[in-house]
Amino acid sequence: MKRLICLSLFGLFLPTFFFAQNLNLEEQKIISYIDQHTSEAEDFLIKVVNINSGTMNHKGVKAVGKVFAKAFDKIGLQSEWINLPDSVNRAGHLFAERKGSKGKKLLLIGHLDTVFEKDSPFQKFERRGGNMAAAPGGQDMKGGDVVILFALKALQSIGALENTSIIVALTGDEEKPGIPLSVSRKALIDAGKRSDIALGFEGGAPGFGVIARRSSTEWKLEVKGTRSHSSRIFSEEVGSGAIFEAARILNAFHEEVKGEKYLTFNPGLIIGGTQIDFDGENSKGTAFGKTNVVSQTLIVEGGLRTISNEQEKRAQDKMKAIAMNGNLPGTSATIHFQEGYPPMSPTDENIDLLQQFTKVSRDLGYEGIEAYDPGSRGAADISFVPFITGMDGLGVFGKGAHTPQEMVDMSSLPIAIKRAAILIYRLTR
Repeated sequence: MKRLICLSLFGLFLPTFFFAQNLNLEEQKIISYIDQHTSEAEDFLIKVVNINSGTMNHKGVKAVGKVFAKAFDKIGLQSEWINLPDSVNRAGHLFAERKGSKGKKLLLIGHLDTVFEKDSPFQKFERRGGNMAAAPGGQDMKGGDVVILFALKALQSIGALENTSIIVALTGDEEKPGIPLSVSRKALIDAGKRSDIALGFEGGAPGFGVIARRSSTEWKLEVKGTRSHSSRIFSEEVGSGAIFEAARILNAFHEEVKGEKYLTFNPGLIIGGTQIDFDGENSKGTAFGKTNVVSQTLIVEGGLRTISNEQEKRAQDKMKAIAMNGNLPGTSATIHFQEGYPPMSPTDENIDLLQQFTKVSRDLGYEGIEAYDPGSRGAADISFVPFITGMDGLGVFGKGAHTPQEMVDMSSLPIAIKRAAILIYRLTR
């Protein structure tokens, strides 16, 4: 076949019409709709990016939710804003749903919030050279939310949403989730229990799909020593002090716990001395101590990432044993693990879904899809439904997420919409 090549910043793609024979008539109509409405999708993305929705800007998060809710309602989904208790201190979530009995029951996951709060200088969409555009939260992940919407709009245009079961879950606090997670993620977990397959629309990477993500759990180590004049350190009555004991524990973590593939842990904050004032909510504090006083108190906060529940338990058990046994004279220590994002393991079902997505991509004339290294991805909301088949990374391409240099490749928007639309179409037949 004679092929016409078109160049994108992120690779080579073949125009869809050259591969029409790989799509049935309805799928060709879906692609035609997307081609005709690409500029509308771009305008919609610009509109929602220009509404600040930093996690703690509750009004902004709800405002973006209202824009999407109106659009989902127009194509036959029933939208609902789910408020969270005041104690959680988050805006809430937008869910939109339609019920049917045809094909697989799908859960499409995105989030409305961004890391850029109201006081951030990075606020507006701005086109740059070529296909690139600066967009706060555009790749992570309002672009993915737009992909969900316009994929469903394309299916609705030919009646392909009829009798399907689809839940769209756009959380309002993915970037800084409300605590406890059992409350802030209850609606998402419940939706997963009513679904067969979860598709996540976090920013994608050319040629890759995400079928595994590591957990994200926080830990807190508290160490106590005996306060005394430093001339008596190491004595039977005083012992070694809190700082030496913390050093022993952290070194043992490094030497005895690390080593398993995909297992990482990081002490991100340490504060200690004679007296400390620690603000855990904002991860900061002050300490008072003197070189001639044995340290009495120390706190370390860190993160733990694992690929499976089994790996997480092994790591936690080892860390607990090190912290609470073999303490230096005159010291004691405790370690606590907070509720966190669970791991999304690379199951056989996830691998099969990735293969289906690869066929969709190739049928559209795009490249095949490989599994993204879970060691290079952070946690995401799809991890809360690991009990069903899942895949993530179906959003737009870009770079610089979580930084003032966040960019979206606008040419990837129709590509992501087409891939998502055909995948959803095939899964719901």
